Order: sequence, then C-alpha cells, then structure tokens
Amino acid sequence: MDSLKEEFEAKDGMEFPGKTYVDALLKHVFYDQKEHLFQAMFLIHRAHTTMLAEQHIISEQEADLIIKGIKEVEKMETAGLDYSAEFEDLFFLVESQIGKIIGDELAGKMHIAKSRNDMGEAMYRIVIRDYITSAAQEAENLKEALLYQAEQHIKSIMPAHTHTQPAQPTTFAHYLLAITDNLDRDIKRLTNAYQTVNKSPMGAAAITTSGFPINRERVAELLDFDGVVENSYDAIGTADYLIEAAQALISLMTNMGRWIQEFLRMASKEVGLLKVSDAYVQISSIMPQKRNPVSIEHSRALASSAAGEGMTVVHMIHNTPYGDINDTEDDLQPHLYKGYRKGIRVLRLMRAVVLTMEFNRERAFQQARENMITITELADVLTRDYGLSFRKAHHQASIIAKKTDAAGKELYEISLEKINDWLEGVQLKKEDWQQIIDPACFVERRRVTGGPNQDLVKEMIRSRKGDFSKKSDRV
Repeated sequence: MDSLKEEFEAKDGMEFPGKTYVDALLKHVFYDQKEHLFQAMFLIHRAHTTMLAEQHIISEQEADLIIKGIKEVEKMETAGLDYSAEFEDLFFLVESQIGKIIGDELAGKMHIAKSRNDMGEAMYRIVIRDYITSAAQEAENLKEALLYQAEQHIKSIMPAHTHTQPAQPTTFAHYLLAITDNLDRDIKRLTNAYQTVNKSPMGAAAITTSGFPINRERVAELLDFDGVVENSYDAIGTADYLIEAAQALISLMTNMGRWIQEFLRMASKEVGLLKVSDAYVQISSIMPQKRNPVSIEHSRALASSAAGEGMTVVHMIHNTPYGDINDTEDDLQPHLYKGYRKGIRVLRLMRAVVLTMEFNRERAFQQARENMITITELADVLTRDYGLSFRKAHHQASIIAKKTDAAGKELYEISLEKINDWLEGVQLKKEDWQQIIDPACFVERRRVTGGPNQDLVKEMIRSRKGDFSKKSDRV
C-alpha cells in the first residue's frame, strides 16, 4: 500500500493545492463563480469602498483610486479568464488584478472590515434576487395569457374531472381561472422569498462584525437591499433564504406540472379539446399525420427538472451546521441558478403555448353531455323542487345512472317516460328533465361564489385583471 500512496503523491503533488483538488473542485468552483458571481462581486466592492470613505476609514482619494481600479478590472473579458493555481478562487484573482492597477497595498484596503464570508453571502443573494424577479415577472406574463384565454371561453362548456373521471360540466374559463389563482399564489410565494433574500449580510464580516466603525445600513442601501440581516451570526450562518427561494421554485414548478400534464391530455387526438399552434408542435420523422405537442412535453420535463434542482438545494442544507459552511455555498448555488433558469424557460414557453392555442368548443360541449355528468342536477331537482331528502334523491339518481349505463346510452338519449318509470314516487316534468340533461343549464345554476356561472366568471376575470395595476407591489 505504501507504494500505491507514494505513486499517487508523486503524480498529485502534495503541496496545496494538489492536482486532484484543483481538477475535482477548484476549477469547477472558479468557473461557476465566473459565470454567476462576477458582476455581483464588483457591485459589492464599489459599495463597500464607498462606505469606508464615508465613514472616514479610508480617505476620499484612496476610495477614488480603488473604485477606478475596480471599474478597470470589471471591464475584463471573462471569456478568457481561466483558473490559475496561483489564486485559490475568483475573489483573490480579482483582488490581484485590481492590485496590478492601483498597487497591492491600496487594493488590500478595500477589504477592511470585509470577509469572503459576508461578501459571498451578499453575492449569492444579489444573484438569487435577480432570478426570483425574472421568474415572478414571467409568471405575471403567463397569468395575463391565462386570463386572456379565460375571457375568450366564458361560455365554452367542458367536462370537469375528479379522480381522472368525468365529473360535472364546467367551462374552460372556470378551469383556466383555477390555474390562474394557483399561479398567483406561487407569485406571492416568490414575492415572499424575494423579501427574505433581499437583506444584506454585509458588515457581518467573518461572523461577528468588525472593530472598525462601518455602516452596514449604508452598504445595504447602495446594493439595493431592503435592510440588513441584523444578527451577524445569522447573516453568515443562515440558509433559510436559500430554502425559501428553492421552495418557491418547487411549488411553482410542481403546480405548473400538474396542469401542463392536463394540457397534454386535452391535446391528445382521443380527447381533442386543445390544438397547439403549428409554431409549437413537431412533426414525426416517419408518420406524416403527426402533430406532436413537444413544447408542452418539454415544459413538463423542464418543470420536473427545475423542481428537482430545488429539492437538491433543500437536501444539501439538511443536517449541516449552523454557520459558515461550504455545503451552502459554491457546490449548492449552481443548483438554484439552474433551477430558476429552467423554470423561467417553462414560464416563457407555456405563455406562448397558452396565447396561441385553440379550444374546441363543440367537442367540449359534446363531452359535457356524455358520461351522465349532469346527473347531480337530477338529485338537486328532486330535493329542491320535489321535496325528497338529498340522500333519497341521490339514491334515485344513482339508480337512473346504473340503468342508463346498462342500456348503453347517455342521459339525453333516455326518454322522459322511461325516466319516470325508473323513478319511485316521483314524476318529472318535461321542462325539468330538459334542464337536467343540459350542461349549459347545469353551469348557469352554479352561481354560488366561485362557481362556473358566466356572470361569476366574468367578475372573477375582471377582478384578477385589476390585479395587474398592482404589479408595482410585487417583486
């Protein structure tokens, strides 16, 4: 075994950083930092330097020179910026580049009362808040598209399903409003996550603040944070801003995945309710008749993947110590960024699909007449207009359903005479039976708050469209 160890040490190099450490970790961290954190790093350097001058910790002249050096290095073409074992990470490389312009002694002063700990946490928060803002805006755009389609389909009657089975008539607008409200709650979750994320840890330094008279609130203001994470230990040790950002993404993508799956079902030939625009379907390489709704399929896959990235974040934090720890940093952050990027793609793609799709009103109405899904109204009519208890009326309606099914017919194919033969102690009027088998009548009578009655749906759409005037209150 000694020979194996010696052979490894000879190849790897046993001075820090070892080749394996560089190849398996440091290079990956460096390129992730370069891709995601480069701009945020310079924002922090400028803000912190400005505060140091305002607090008379460094002179105005020193601050001007430091900021000049920061701006020069910020212009670097990052594409050609490669890892060097000379520097542990991007943080030290940038400091070195600034030092080449203004001198190492002066460059070092911009790190007074600043640590990689508070700076790293601040960079993560700056990047994450931008992703949350983008996701919330794209979600608002999707919500607007859903409301647009709902407005077109207030009278488009369709079957609603429970337990994947035809249940009762509703309208496509009613269904789309349900999706819209679910999406709106996820927008609120994004907003809440943003409020947690957008607090400054700067000034916490390593974990206990600093002996210098710094102004944490001023740095927060310069970086557009909504205040500071007050307790300095919390500022460095917490990971709940990561968890909340991940959970908002998980909820958004999981909820969207459910109705995306339903859109795929509706777009199938067998169901035939949704037609995806030619711009968002793909033909088969061998079957000329195919119109594959791949845009929805990709959205479903990406939503699952985005939710998975969010779950990875939560699991990487689970059971980690409460403090500065690598588990919440360089290896974790890309999962959150990737998750949000994928989620934003889903939001954009589904907005395009929703705006351009067509709904087959005639086929939907016919499906709403089938599978006896208006029969709840028979039980209601027997109770409301004929004096039966609801339990007895439900039993009578159940008998009608079984006999209709055994006859291989739909309700509207059964004569009133036959219905009255099957009922016990009740004789339905013709107008009552005609209304019971009419899906439009079923929908019209559901005028309790939140129901599919078209007047109620119009009002729901109106109130939700009014929410867009309040966008400024969101993220």
